[in-house]
Amino acid sequence: MSFPRYPAYKPSGVEWLGEVPEHWEFKKLKHCILRLGSGGTPESSNPEFWADDDSEDSIPWVAIGDMSAVSRVTSTAKSLTPFGLSSKNLEIFPSGSLLYSVYASLGKVAILGMDAAFNQAILAILPNTQCVSQPFLRCWLESLERHLEYYASSNTQANLNAAKVLSYPVSVPSLPEQRAIATFLDHETAKIDALIAEQQSLIELLQEKRQAVISHAVTKGLNPEAPMKDSGVEWLGEVPEHWGLITLGRLCISKCDGPFGSGLKSEHYVEEGVLVVRLQNIKFHGYDDTVSAYIDSDYYETSLGDYDVIPGDLLIAGLGDENNLVGRACVAPSHLGPAMVKADCFRFRLNRERISPAFASFSLNASSRFHGGILSSGSTRSRIPLSMMTSREVALPPIEEQLKIEMHIQNQLGRINALQYESVSAVQLLQERRSALISAAVTGQIDVRGLVPEASTA
Repeated sequence: MSFPRYPAYKPSGVEWLGEVPEHWEFKKLKHCILRLGSGGTPESSNPEFWADDDSEDSIPWVAIGDMSAVSRVTSTAKSLTPFGLSSKNLEIFPSGSLLYSVYASLGKVAILGMDAAFNQAILAILPNTQCVSQPFLRCWLESLERHLEYYASSNTQANLNAAKVLSYPVSVPSLPEQRAIATFLDHETAKIDALIAEQQSLIELLQEKRQAVISHAVTKGLNPEAPMKDSGVEWLGEVPEHWGLITLGRLCISKCDGPFGSGLKSEHYVEEGVLVVRLQNIKFHGYDDTVSAYIDSDYYETSLGDYDVIPGDLLIAGLGDENNLVGRACVAPSHLGPAMVKADCFRFRLNRERISPAFASFSLNASSRFHGGILSSGSTRSRIPLSMMTSREVALPPIEEQLKIEMHIQNQLGRINALQYESVSAVQLLQERRSALISAAVTGQIDVRGLVPEASTA
């Protein structure tokens, strides 16, 4: 869809912005707001600083996690007591203020839906509505996310501060135009957001389908008429009568966990050498080689050779969280080269006459949710020791049947992956369109005044 343009433009004086409508003003953010506040975090171990949500004097305290997935913050994971608030001289900002992230998830914007304090990764902004409306300023700040390299500084990660944010340029049309722009964007982005939500729901369904395909194949086989027997294992249930049940340890030639403690330190890492297989390399979909780390070859040969990994080895994550479940597994790829496992990563070298590494990987991934929820221990992260993984029972078909099951799973996953790729690509395109539309509207690259009903801009 093409949109009309304003009749005349002028240079903005801002490198990334170019021209703006001739009648628009240009101000710094500090001249468009009533108040800007920085946050902080009281001492986490002091119980006098942190309140129960239902206590009468609790003060909501916003962290990045509270605003990362919502456009309006109406609840927080943690609350402060008045003592906690005063310990860091924190300010309470009113409902309707804008929250702006300046560390980690840089440049994210949300509306504060209640009176609250916030942490040091967030700035709160109270607009001067005689100059800029809150909805317009929210859209303007969202549009800046793609241009933050002009304002953010970085040592190890990009960050902003109050002084940099106050110096942001803001294009300022008349208040009626601001209302028209905000109304137009609310309407158009709502349609885009609905399409994104549909695609994300489809991605979730495909992920569930993927898990179901794997789980069914490695526990029930491919023959729906096969006689079944009770495995005696909770997550397995019934399995084909001719399958065996055996521990992973009895199917391996050798196994190891990576070195703990002083065996592998930061000074041992180099730019090239022996690859270190880490938790981030072990994924459900296979080995992830987009992130790599290496140690000195000589040190490996003299001290760490017992932790070696060769192509075809089964790699298992002994540590996980809700997004990367403990017990997930993959097979070391053929292109791996010299490699070893790090701590909390298990290497099982299997007897391939009895079990295929790919079948073993599928079996472990089918039960990883069971491991993550029941067998492991830990609060925010879950851990399984090597001994427990060694005793993990596997439903074992004959090797020929394993290979047929592998082929079936790969064919099914190929179709699922193709559909998932299409949905992920669609989400990316929709998000890019959303961002471009917001940027075009708030910078005056399109004139939306005639596209908005008069009543909504009055």
